[in-house]
Amino acid sequence: MNQAQQIVGQAFWTEMQNLSRHAAMVALLITAVTVAAQTPAADNKACKLLTTTELEPVTGKLAPFKSALATADSQLCTAKSLKGTVMLRWSKSKPKPGEPSAAAKGVEAARDMGAMVEVKNFGPIACSTMIPPSKMNQYGYNTTCSVIKGDAVAAVEVGARFRKDMVSMDKLRPLAEKLATRF
Repeated sequence: MNQAQQIVGQAFWTEMQNLSRHAAMVALLITAVTVAAQTPAADNKACKLLTTTELEPVTGKLAPFKSALATADSQLCTAKSLKGTVMLRWSKSKPKPGEPSAAAKGVEAARDMGAMVEVKNFGPIACSTMIPPSKMNQYGYNTTCSVIKGDAVAAVEVGARFRKDMVSMDKLRPLAEKLATRF
């Protein structure tokens, strides 16, 4: 490992120590997803939820989807645009009565870090936006809409580098409605 990599590594871990425990777990999950073995997008349930053609009116031109993770219980698919990244997610979900959902825990962790989080429910569709605190704006801006059906949950998430490029919940919700018919 060269000196530059060591410095970057040290800076990364210093920043990680400053995050809440939940946020650190989320960051490690994202890191794990980016190094996960690639499987063909055609074999990934998440990649079949929406097409780039359906997303591009909202996100701008997208590169083809790539499978980021594909296990029996959880599948992720990503595509990049000039403004950010789109992630489609599908997973088995077995919430326990009385326990907060993974989404609720994520919202709480983001708020604990100082992010502005707005959540709206549209029937079975839950959408949220996340605006990081100014000291963390390098992590980007996020809009997500998800749907729970039976024992599965699916979501479309759009991450933007800049606040001006955020996708509104009102624009993302119709795509979540389509997604809901495909799993």
